[in-house]
Amino acid sequence: MDSYLKKSKAIFIIAFATFFYSAKANNSETIKIKTNIYCDHCQVCGSCGGKIEKDLGFERGIKLVKLDDKAMTITVTYNPKKTTPEEIKMKISKYGYDADDVKADPEAYTNLDECCKKK
Repeated sequence: MDSYLKKSKAIFIIAFATFFYSAKANNSETIKIKTNIYCDHCQVCGSCGGKIEKDLGFERGIKLVKLDDKAMTITVTYNPKKTTPEEIKMKISKYGYDADDVKADPEAYTNLDECCKKK
């Protein structure tokens, strides 16, 4: 029984250490950014929703991007050691969209498809 207890204790310690290290290694944060989406088909449009989700996901430090065109939000999960919310908002503005208090880059906005612009 003593051997069983020692093995169980060792397994528990290893499992706890693995979980703790895993949680630390997956150091990520999530932010929800308010934007303005005018396109009613943004998930299939080549210059807006799909582009934001696909391209922004390849930026340094960004792990996951989810666009909610109904709520007009972009939820971004990122590594805070590699990027910041301010940098993420600037990247979104470079796609031609507002990101909270960061206004869309005027040149990028001009390059959006007409369906993606405010009417």
